[in-house]
Amino acid sequence: MKKLCSATNLMEAQIMLDLLGHANIAARLFNEHAQGGLGDIPFTHAYPEVWVVRDSDFERGLAIIRDFEKTPTENRVVFCRACGEENPRNFQLCWQCGAGLEIAISNAGYR
Repeated sequence: MKKLCSATNLMEAQIMLDLLGHANIAARLFNEHAQGGLGDIPFTHAYPEVWVVRDSDFERGLAIIRDFEKTPTENRVVFCRACGEENPRNFQLCWQCGAGLEIAISNAGYR
């Protein structure tokens, strides 16, 4: 196993984990309960960490994470075609059902 990255919060870490999973990269999330230790441990040790299970997936996983981190902040929304759930337009996967949102974005399913 190799540490891929640290996330600034648990939601960001979970999105990264989902993106890796959709690329068939086995990954694990560590420190998901460490936020309760803030004050007793340094805050940098409490960040959620994303690790790839197979070392051979590290470079591919790193590319996925870098693409995710380059995604600009977006205030508009897009609706998932699979379940109808509202998602921020910069999401690549529906937070509710995990379906890809590329089709909805390319068909202007946003406000």
